[in-house]
Amino acid sequence: MAKRLEGKNIIVTGGSRGIGAEIVKQLALEGARVAFTYTSRKDSSEALLKELPGSGHFIDALDLSDEASVDHFFNEVLKNFGTIDGLVNNAGVTQDQLILRMKTQDFDKVIQTNLRGTFLCTRAAVKPMLKARKGSIVNITSVIGQTGNAGQVNYAASKAGIEAMSKSIALELASRSIRSNCIAPGFIGTEMTNQLTESQRESILSKVPLGKIGSGADVAYAVVFLLSDESSYITGTTLNVNGGLY
Repeated sequence: MAKRLEGKNIIVTGGSRGIGAEIVKQLALEGARVAFTYTSRKDSSEALLKELPGSGHFIDALDLSDEASVDHFFNEVLKNFGTIDGLVNNAGVTQDQLILRMKTQDFDKVIQTNLRGTFLCTRAAVKPMLKARKGSIVNITSVIGQTGNAGQVNYAASKAGIEAMSKSIALELASRSIRSNCIAPGFIGTEMTNQLTESQRESILSKVPLGKIGSGADVAYAVVFLLSDESSYITGTTLNVNGGLY
């Protein structure tokens, strides 16, 4: 069976662990050459790099809040790959707190990293995509950006902003065959959800019609679809991977 991403060069931000690592693995399995980033976990990134099938993959540090860091990373990608076929904006941060107690700098950090960082990476990736007249951008948002959540006004705003930005990008770039879509995960099994108490887990599952927490692979399969030619007529949309939660 043909690999769906054979010969494609794809970037994944925040690919060293969690959902990002699952995305990186699945892209490589489908034949892509992957460049993925980390913030501080170089050791786990190097370990993942050694596991990947195929060749030509590479890792680099990236600070999404630093424009110079973004520019440096994309220059390195183009040196190694020459072209960029796909971008997965996965990296992000949280600084949760009720609004009356939320510090301005904590609001700013989440917006700066998640929303502005997605803008910077997308702008950098679009330049070579425009020359090639093709490309696919996939933004990992969240069900929280659609429903809101107490204690996460900054995170919800950043993810809702990415969704709106993605729609605008889709309209701007459609004439060049560059697509822009979002994937909004619900409750996905990560290091964070593994620390939930049994009562917290039961409370979550009671809200999910499919009655289970999703896996990073569930998100990764959706990413592969939106990066592949199978989704060539899909742009400006959000694919919800949430078990029916929303």
